[in-house]
Amino acid sequence: MFKDYKNNAEKFITFVESDFYPDYLAEANLIYALPLSKFRELVFLSNDSKELLLKITELIDTKLRIQVLRIFRKYISPDTSVEMLKRKTKIPSIISEFGHKFRDISEVKRVIYKKDEIDPVLTALLFEYKDRGQKGYELTEKFFNWFEINFNEYYTINGPIRAGKDILLSDVLEDMDKKVPADFVIIDKTTNEIKAVGFARYDSDRGGAQEDDRTSGNRDKITIINEYNIKKDRQIKIIFLNDGPGLLLGSMWDDYAEIENYGEGIAMVSTLKMLNERLTRDWIG
Repeated sequence: MFKDYKNNAEKFITFVESDFYPDYLAEANLIYALPLSKFRELVFLSNDSKELLLKITELIDTKLRIQVLRIFRKYISPDTSVEMLKRKTKIPSIISEFGHKFRDISEVKRVIYKKDEIDPVLTALLFEYKDRGQKGYELTEKFFNWFEINFNEYYTINGPIRAGKDILLSDVLEDMDKKVPADFVIIDKTTNEIKAVGFARYDSDRGGAQEDDRTSGNRDKITIINEYNIKKDRQIKIIFLNDGPGLLLGSMWDDYAEIENYGEGIAMVSTLKMLNERLTRDWIG
């Protein structure tokens, strides 16, 4: 059981290393030179902050637009999320609802770095976005590699190894009416039946409401799969591949142990270092 590892939890955690500050500043300055330059250009072409946001929205290059939006948020509207700003159709309503809180563009023009200078603090902050999600991708990739080595003779594993769209279980399970996104599915090579579905998360840091939401969401997944198993007379298993130092924070370990108990045999919580002991052919079925 996952709970049995708690006394030696630190030994079963995988760390995906992060870069040290300020070692990555040269790379950060290079990556964000163009977005910073474009933002500065648009600032001095705009009469107010609302007009600036509209000009940013008109940028054709999606990657550049999102990077410039991140800079806009830092300088002008820290209370609006980049996820909100990404959606072009939402920009008029954002301006209507939050525009009165935008920082005055005259103040931005006063404090912004000069034309040929790069703000190292801002590039360092923006650099954190560059690797957001990458640790989760590394976790999934390592799991796929481990699975192929150990189970290639018996099972196929499908799903995005790194970036890519999740698998909607309603697309791969007959009569599944709930749109549950999964990170991978495991298929028996002989029967071509899905034997297990999986959800992979790397927690660098976790706590509070996020911790509660994660636990509640996982219980919902177990409930949905269990109901499907009963309806279709199946025994599809659920693998929660979780790793990272966030598991050592707060009640996270106990919460995941409870999730496994809630699954009553069809759910398993595991880190990468537990896989050899826990994820077996007998368990998958």
